[in-house]
Order: sequence, then structure tokens, then C-alpha cells
Amino acid sequence: MNKRLIIIVVVLTLGLGLFISKGRKQSSSTIVETATQTASARKLFEQAKRYAQDNELLLSKALYQDILNNHPDYPQIQDVQEKIENLNMNIIFSPTLITDASQYYEVKPGDTLIKIAKKFNTTVGLIKKINMLKSTVIHPRRKLKIWTAGFSLLVDKSQNILLLNYEQETIKTYVVATGMNNSTPVGNFKIVNKLVDPVWFRSDVGAVVPSDSPENILGSRWMGFDIDGYGIHGTTKPESIGSQATKGCIRMKNEEVEELFMLIPVGAEVTIIN
Repeated sequence: MNKRLIIIVVVLTLGLGLFISKGRKQSSSTIVETATQTASARKLFEQAKRYAQDNELLLSKALYQDILNNHPDYPQIQDVQEKIENLNMNIIFSPTLITDASQYYEVKPGDTLIKIAKKFNTTVGLIKKINMLKSTVIHPRRKLKIWTAGFSLLVDKSQNILLLNYEQETIKTYVVATGMNNSTPVGNFKIVNKLVDPVWFRSDVGAVVPSDSPENILGSRWMGFDIDGYGIHGTTKPESIGSQATKGCIRMKNEEVEELFMLIPVGAEVTIIN
């Protein structure tokens, strides 16, 4: 009986040892695989940085995108996302880099920047920015780079972020403030008007607050929705960005709303989700 018990104990011990050994091998294999993937991602990251330094923006973005898609556990993945978004903006603003979302346009007699912007559903501000124009004066036969793809906006109230999108790609992420007590409306809207240095009409007290007043909470820009009283605007309270602090509008830092104002034409679609 004791002999049989000893045999059973030995068998169980051997089995447990094999199980532990196998577990160690699996764990070691996983560690090696993770380390290999991290090393591969690090090589891509360094090469992408070199491409960016050489102004090879599309090649740099492709490598960062590879990391984002195939190495989601890379320790610097947030930095990768930020670099992609910075590259996106540099690609848009480059006067010489043409992609599927842009083209060259030769100025014709009688053209104005307003006419060209309407033709391609873009903004005068963006045309000027891309082509480094200091005024609205243009001359026939000059070639201008034009952004031809439409932007759309997605606001996520739960995260207090606004995404600038082109087709299925996020071009840039902005941190914003949304409405207190879930007061920002949910749904699909359109930008119907745009104002520089807007006056604030305070309906609660029947007052008009000038654009240069520190009490004007609209900041430096206004982009109104097709729902009365709501829109995207700047702020005199940048410390509120990232929280639910407004009466329902989307609030941005002034420098960021000014950038968005330049990019987004009237008619752009805005989707707001919880």
C-alpha cells in the first residue's frame, strides 16, 4: 500500500514538473516574441524619424502607420499616434506634396480665391496657408495646390474630444469642452455659418458682449450648427478644456479653433455621440 502511494506521488510530482516546465516555456516564448516585436517596432520608429527629418513625409507616415496597425503594444504607441497626426497636418500644408486628396490648379483670368475655394469646397484660409499667400491677390497661370477632399468632424462627449476626419482616417484629435449635465445635443449636424471674433448675444440677460470683452466666452472663432444656438467656438477659459463645462456648445482653445476654422468650410458635417 505504501509502495503504491509512493508511486502515485512520484507520478503526480513528475506531471506537475512537466506542467510547470511547459508553462515556463510558453511564458519564455511569449516574452521572446514580445521583445522581438518591440525591437522591430523600434527599428520602424527610428527609420520613420529619419524619413521625417529628410522631409519624406509620406514614407515616414507609412512606417508610423505600420507600427500603429501591427504593433499596438509598442510602449510609445501614443507618441506614434501624435507623430502621425503631426505628419497629416504637414502633408496638408506642404505646397509641393500632392496626394489623392489634393491637386494643382492653374489660376485662370477672372479667378479669385473665393471662387476657387467654392469650386473645390475648401476655404480661402486653407488655400492661402498651403500656398504661403500673404494676400488674396492671385495672377493667371499661377499654380496653386488645392486640398480637394472633404473633412468631417466627430465629437465624442464621453472623452471630450473632437476628431478631424477625412474619409475613414482621423487627421487630428483635439481635446475640447462639452456641455454640463449632458447638454450638448447628440446627432448629425452641419456647419452653416462661420464668424471671426464673434459677438456674444447673451439670451439669458438680453445683453450683447463685444468680441474684445474678457466676458465673451466665444473666444476668437464661431462655427454655428444647423440647430439654433449651438456650435463650435473658442474660449476665454482654456483651463476648462477637457471637461464638461459649457452650456451645450463645443469649446476649444483659441489657437486650435482658429486652425479648425481655416480647414472646415461651411457645409461640413458634424457628428456628436455620447
